[in-house]
Amino acid sequence: MKVLSYKDWRYFDAVIEKAKIACKNSEITDIDHFVVSNKMVEIGSGAKREQKDYKLTRYACYLIAQNANPRLKIVALAQTYFAIQTRKQEISEKEYSSLTEDEKRFYQRNLTKKGNYSLNQTAKNAGVKNFDKFHNFGYKGLYNGETADDIAKRKGLRYREDILDNMGSDELIANLFRISQTEQKLKKDNIQSEKEANKAHYEVGSKIRKTIKELGGTMPEDLPTPKKSLKQLEKENKNTLRKK
Repeated sequence: MKVLSYKDWRYFDAVIEKAKIACKNSEITDIDHFVVSNKMVEIGSGAKREQKDYKLTRYACYLIAQNANPRLKIVALAQTYFAIQTRKQEISEKEYSSLTEDEKRFYQRNLTKKGNYSLNQTAKNAGVKNFDKFHNFGYKGLYNGETADDIAKRKGLRYREDILDNMGSDELIANLFRISQTEQKLKKDNIQSEKEANKAHYEVGSKIRKTIKELGGTMPEDLPTPKKSLKQLEKENKNTLRKK
């Protein structure tokens, strides 16, 4: 309320209600983004009363800015900011669509590396010690019971060869979704044991697999394995650059 220059809670609360309606009409559960968090405020002479407050997600903040009064300078700036961010996203999507399949693989592989690093930190805080076992639970859920070793054997890879380096962009995207959603679940459910973390990873993988099936998509294990690993492509690129 203060950031957007609103001085009266009644007017700002009305903006929040409009934002919640926009959320509902987009078929998104509003209570996931607008969490009521009442607080005590002073009303004079040391007396206090309870006042409605909210904990908001980034998406909720976006909807509030879009439904606020544009006559307020800071609101106009906020709306412009979100419009620019949306445009940037459109440009990045256009740039991504123009990449070759191998370029998309490099891009998605880089995201999975960052995602796995972040997931490992969260899993460690949740009590995970055996990370190979933890990741295998995720693979089992997504790949209908297959472990990382099973996937490697099916792909015909050498011992200890990275399976993620031998996936196409679509398969990498499915795994990136598994990674990000598992990290969110560990945090949201405040998981504090290795057993529960493993169970959560398996559940996320299974649900993503179920969604792929319901959408009529290709199961991860049925997606083609690229002829060359990203390590091979990287090596070839380096050799080409040396020759030049």
